[in-house]
Amino acid sequence: MIRDEIIAAWNAQADYMNTWNHLGEDEKLEWAMKLEREACANIVEAEAMQYAEPVWAFEIVNDIRARGQS
Repeated sequence: MIRDEIIAAWNAQADYMNTWNHLGEDEKLEWAMKLEREACANIVEAEAMQYAEPVWAFEIVNDIRARGQS
């Protein structure tokens, strides 16, 4: 994702007083990492659908998504 896509994604779900420019650097970084993890998980998920038994792939997808759950 590029910077403008990250900002647009945040602003699309934020209220007026919580737009991108009102966030701290830590919040911006956390949001960008969350979007990137989800994008990676979606790529693996899409690739896995080509296989008859993609259980292994969904374990990877869950691992990717879990990385931000600390």
